[in-house]
Amino acid sequence: MSREQRGPNEKLGTVLALAGISNAGLARRVNDLGAQRGLTLRYDKTSVARWVAKGMVPQGAAPHLIAAAIGAKLGRPVPLHEIGLADADPAPEVGLAFPRDVGEAVRSATDLYRLDLAGRRGGGGIWQSLAGSFAVSAYATPASRWLITPADPSVARDPTAAQAAILGTRGAPGGQGAPGAQAGVPVQPGPDTVSDASLFRVGHSDVAKLREAAQDARRWDSKYGGGDWRSSMVPECLRVDAAPLLLGSYSDEVGRALFGASAELTRLAGWMAFDTGQQEAAQRYYIQALRLARAAADVPLGGYVLASMSLQATYRGFADEGVDLAQAAVERNRGLATARTMSFFRLVEARAHAKAGDAPAAGAALRAAESWLERARAGDLDPSWLGFYSYDRFAADAAECYRDLKAPRQVRRFTEQALSRPTEEFVRSHGLRLVVSAVAELESGNLDAACAAGTRAVEVAGRISSARTTEYVRDLLHRLEPYGDEPRVAELRERARPLLVTPV
Repeated sequence: MSREQRGPNEKLGTVLALAGISNAGLARRVNDLGAQRGLTLRYDKTSVARWVAKGMVPQGAAPHLIAAAIGAKLGRPVPLHEIGLADADPAPEVGLAFPRDVGEAVRSATDLYRLDLAGRRGGGGIWQSLAGSFAVSAYATPASRWLITPADPSVARDPTAAQAAILGTRGAPGGQGAPGAQAGVPVQPGPDTVSDASLFRVGHSDVAKLREAAQDARRWDSKYGGGDWRSSMVPECLRVDAAPLLLGSYSDEVGRALFGASAELTRLAGWMAFDTGQQEAAQRYYIQALRLARAAADVPLGGYVLASMSLQATYRGFADEGVDLAQAAVERNRGLATARTMSFFRLVEARAHAKAGDAPAAGAALRAAESWLERARAGDLDPSWLGFYSYDRFAADAAECYRDLKAPRQVRRFTEQALSRPTEEFVRSHGLRLVVSAVAELESGNLDAACAAGTRAVEVAGRISSARTTEYVRDLLHRLEPYGDEPRVAELRERARPLLVTPV
């Protein structure tokens, strides 16, 4: 469905010419982006001609997919108003900024937490409207600013600044401004605020609660997937618990700890959004998590956020940018992070090299990751967020690297090691590993073994809520299409049918 504007859309026509995209090319790109979101779109060159010549405006997520398709060609984000498809984007910049000022950083993060609430109250409307707006170029400024200055000089916040934020005023003397207020809109006391700044002094016990929430969330995510109702409580925790604390008053010591705990939760919210296919939300959470990590002066945590960005970029088809982000994490953490942490960063780098098809670079990064892991000791002060990482996780990602490099023998070798870990705690990872194992068996000519592993993967995937796991299963079924007449393949496809038609 489309609605009509007044006259031709000259803005869209101009930007299409600038990007060098034909009508048919744009239609194809939009349809492909829609398919990645689980949407069936059938636009053609005539559809695009109507958008340009008659000013027709497609409904739903299509305008944002159009902007994303053009942005991918131009190498930068393209707002809707630039292509004449909206007077202004709905909150287009929220969550994408990486402010230099700490007070503005608090504003940027808490604005994102409220934006997520608006989306949930509207049935996910804000993220649906921004579907397809992921742009890997949006990571360039955050990564470079973090590399230059990975720690703020001070984050202490006095009661005057806290009260200014609560009342929605700006430029209060002796503080950081009012990061909790929308432009020109005072914050009203409610579940997100308190009316008495004296009640808003943050202590270590407040931070401890956030860290406990992050620990619980990590366990939920691994066991149930990013789309489970337990995981969906993380954005609520950020809005209800973390945001009021960030808007409060605190010493520099407590503030560093508070920003670190908030960064962990914000990265988790991004990771869960990534796991459920909401790439736009994930990107914004990652950017804010990196900014909060800078305020925490926690360089390894900042590196962990960059590694998460790298995995997303690689997964979305931007392997070169994935390499850059992972290498930024590695270089900044030399001499700072533990051996196990450095191993993980090099492993993420290897994933990006492998996706780019660079076997020598991937092999070198894998060897470095394994070497760092061998240096790790039980008494090392590893960060709590790295509790998932051990040799079996290294083996699992190494298997995926060799899958991308089309080396099935190596895939089988590492997958056997990766599948040795019990599944009760890391259910999603086990499902992903089974799919990788099935692909390796298929490429080795072992159809029976491939179907057996695929059947086990489908069973595991059915127990969790993870769009990423479902996509792995979908990819396996696509690889099995040449053997569609085989009864065992047909049986696997039938077993997977409920998984593929169930919204995640």
